[in-house]
Amino acid sequence: MSTKQLLLTAEQVAELNEQYVGKTPQEILQLAFEKFDNISFACSFGAEDVALVDMIVKIKPDAKIFYLDTDVLFEETYQVRDEILNKYSANLIKYSPLLTLEEQADQHGDNLWSNDPNACCNIRKVEPLTRALSTLDAWITGIRRDQAPTRANAGVIEVDTKFNLIKFNPIALWTWEDVWAYIRANDVPYNKLHDQNYPSIGCIHCTRAVAPGEDPRAGRWSGNDKTECGLHK
Repeated sequence: MSTKQLLLTAEQVAELNEQYVGKTPQEILQLAFEKFDNISFACSFGAEDVALVDMIVKIKPDAKIFYLDTDVLFEETYQVRDEILNKYSANLIKYSPLLTLEEQADQHGDNLWSNDPNACCNIRKVEPLTRALSTLDAWITGIRRDQAPTRANAGVIEVDTKFNLIKFNPIALWTWEDVWAYIRANDVPYNKLHDQNYPSIGCIHCTRAVAPGEDPRAGRWSGNDKTECGLHK
């Protein structure tokens, strides 16, 4: 794990979080870009993230945005990626796993996503994210508090102790309805799987549609007690 020096102390981050918790996402993004030159947005192309892309490019058109291509994303995810590129000319940077799917199967057996989903996420998501974040001083995410109990206490600005950098969650206090109101109002391209009861979209093998009344993240790693891929502490 990196031992690089944080550019803000935990006390400064706590003060900023208290000051900005009632601010708009755009104001939080403005702060992020004012405080950090070496900052990037981690985009999964879900509803929250495409809304943030729209905000970010309006504030800082050349902002760095990266995504993790696990090689097992839905075709609809690649489609919305291309739509985002076409609409915004966004500065998208791709990070891929060190192992191809074939190499992963050779080393760990077929269907690792079923046999050991944590190991699969570590190879195809966590390691590439760690590589991406190792070059940064701060990052921006689309985390919302009501997405999952594990995210209920997310600050709009916090110290990411897992990756040792500052983390901005500009829409932490937004609801699902807030996200979609923004998408509609700003004509933001979005993943069409959202229209088919996929509120949370990951890889093809570990994501299913959600039934009425189910938790929005019930479609992720269904049948497994796993609730997070390991990108967020």
